[in-house]
Order: sequence, then structure tokens, then C-alpha cells
Amino acid sequence: MKFCKGGSVKGLDLSRAYWENVGQPAYARLLPESLSRAAVGLAGEGSECFGFDDELSRDHDWGPGFCLWLTAEDMVTLGAQTEEIWRRLPRTYLGFSRQRESELSKGRIGVCGIWPFYTRFLGLDRLPKTTREWNALPEAGLAAATNGEVFSDPLGEFSKVRACLLAYYPEDVRRKRLAAHCALAAQAGQYNYSRCMARGERTAALTSLTLFAEHISAAVFLLNRRYRPYYKWAYRALRSCPVLGEAVGTRLERLDGEEASRFLLIEEISASVIGELKRQGLSSSESDFLLPHAEEIQRSIRDPYLAGLHLMTE
Repeated sequence: MKFCKGGSVKGLDLSRAYWENVGQPAYARLLPESLSRAAVGLAGEGSECFGFDDELSRDHDWGPGFCLWLTAEDMVTLGAQTEEIWRRLPRTYLGFSRQRESELSKGRIGVCGIWPFYTRFLGLDRLPKTTREWNALPEAGLAAATNGEVFSDPLGEFSKVRACLLAYYPEDVRRKRLAAHCALAAQAGQYNYSRCMARGERTAALTSLTLFAEHISAAVFLLNRRYRPYYKWAYRALRSCPVLGEAVGTRLERLDGEEASRFLLIEEISASVIGELKRQGLSSSESDFLLPHAEEIQRSIRDPYLAGLHLMTE
């Protein structure tokens, strides 16, 4: 793979090339046992981990680098040596330099324990065991913990956790979150937006519009069984969802146009989601209002804890 300074190279491609041509040879020479123990890749925080980086992204926390993930036992026996070799690696590769790293971005690249990496995003030091634990996980954290790419994982321990998370929410959790987001989208967009406009409450109307976009896009991710990234990248990621992603994403972008068209766009977006709910067997209601569909999804939940939560509780 060829790179040229200032070109359109993606950070994930640069990371892989840097590992294969700089990192891997260094570890093979100085600490060969690490190659049979460490998982290597790039995942977590940063636009490059989602594949959304561009030239604007290069002003901070971007450049040649990768993650080495070690088990707790290997952190004790190999961690210090692995870290020392990492620190000696050149910060510049093929004309690209690793940009400034802030206190907030510590741990994005370099040596890290497997579970400290996942705990950073999940708030758990193990995989969730119950529907309650699954439902409490931050969705943006799940998206960050499972993005990017694993270049090598000889032990398979890092990838085992990743695979469990990528298998997605248990179905009752998906349904509970979907019911809540559909109900909240109905309330914000189909109901409150027009009422706020009728009263001349323009700031409240804009808030309703924003909340509608947030909750309806969250519903589309759930229909695709994909984790929604945090707001900065959520709408770009939405367009890549095979189910409704392009259709809903295009209409959401048009919500910043003429006020008269917003009412129609809200109904078109809601209708497309309702159609998909029916296709997936999640609702049989004939209503063009999202709320009855949300209520039907809620009634289909078997888990007592989730079924007992308020409809609009995510």
C-alpha cells in the first residue's frame, strides 16, 4: 500500500502498515515472545477507528500507531518490556507524524490490558451476564469497543470478547430499547413539534426536532442490529446501515430546510420505520403514529425486568 503526505490515506490503513513494517519487525527482534501473546490492532476512540477520518482529523490524536492488548497475566510478565519497545518506535512513518496527544486521549494507542480496554468503554470488567446489565451498557461505548480492526490475535482472548459484543444485544434488550426510541420519536416529532410551532415556541420546536432525529436514528441502528456511535459520528454511520440508513439519513438532513416541509419529512421518516417494524415482525398495528407500534413491541418483551420498565425508559 502506497502513501503520500497530504493524501487521502485513512488512519486505519496507516496503522496497519505501521504495524506490519515498523512495529512487528521491532517486536520480532527485541521481544519475539510478544508476537505469540499480544493482540494487535486499532479500535476505540478516534474518527480513524470508525473510518471517518479526513485531513481535518489530523490536528490531534492521529498518525502512525496501534494498540497492543495483553492478558492480565502477560501484563505482569511482558507489559514493561512491551511498553518500552513501543516508546522507542518512531513517531513518524512515511511522512505522517503522530500528532499531539492530550490528557483526555491517553490510552488510545500503545500497550493496554484486554479488560482495562473494554472496561473503559463498558464500565464492566467482564461481559454482561443479565439483560439488566446489557441494557445498562452505554451504546456509544459498545460502538467504540467494537470498531476498528484487529490485525493479529494469536491467543484469541481479545477477539473472543469482541465477538460476544458484536453478536449484539439479547433480543429482549433490543426490543426494549427499540420500543423506547420509537415512543420518544413519536412524542418529539409526530406530536410535540407541531404543537410547539403552533404556540410559537421556536426553541422548543427545534429541540423537539433534534430529539426526533436522535431517537429515530437510534431506532434505525436497532433495526440494523448495529451499535450507534456517539452523536458526532452517529449520522455519518447511519448512512452506512443497509436497512433504511440512506433513506432516513437523507430525509433527516433535509429537516434543516424549509419549515413547511418538516411536517411531511417527519411523517415520511416515521412511515419508513413503521414499515420496517412490520417487516421484522415487531408490530402489526395499522397506525401511522409510532406510539402504538412502540407499545406493541413493549408487550412482546418476555424478560420481567425489561417488561416492567416504563415504555419510554431506554
